Amino acid sequence: MKKTLISLFGAAILLGSSMSAQASAELVKAKNCMACHAVEKKLIGPSYKDVAAKYSTDKDAVAKLTKKVREGGVGAWGQIPMPANPQVSAEEAGTIVKWILSQK
Repeated sequence: MKKTLISLFGAAILLGSSMSAQASAELVKAKNCMACHAVEKKLIGPSYKDVAAKYSTDKDAVAKLTKKVREGGVGAWGQIPMPANPQVSAEEAGTIVKWILSQK
């Protein structure tokens, strides 16, 4: 009985994290991030895998990139500016950034 409960609990955790990742990918699409970015290749902006690699050791990456999503910026990846996205809430931006940083 104990093993069954532990197995069910583990499955629920895995299912929840899978659904969270899917929801985050859907949020990226819904907020139109894919118009300029792709997971594996550079479009107008860098690929999400390149962003994840660049910020992999930066402990402040989530805060920095959440701010950049909302306020925009230029210079980190060249001279093409990233426009501000004020329609993306801080919570949504944080979710998006965490998903981006998980792309490896």
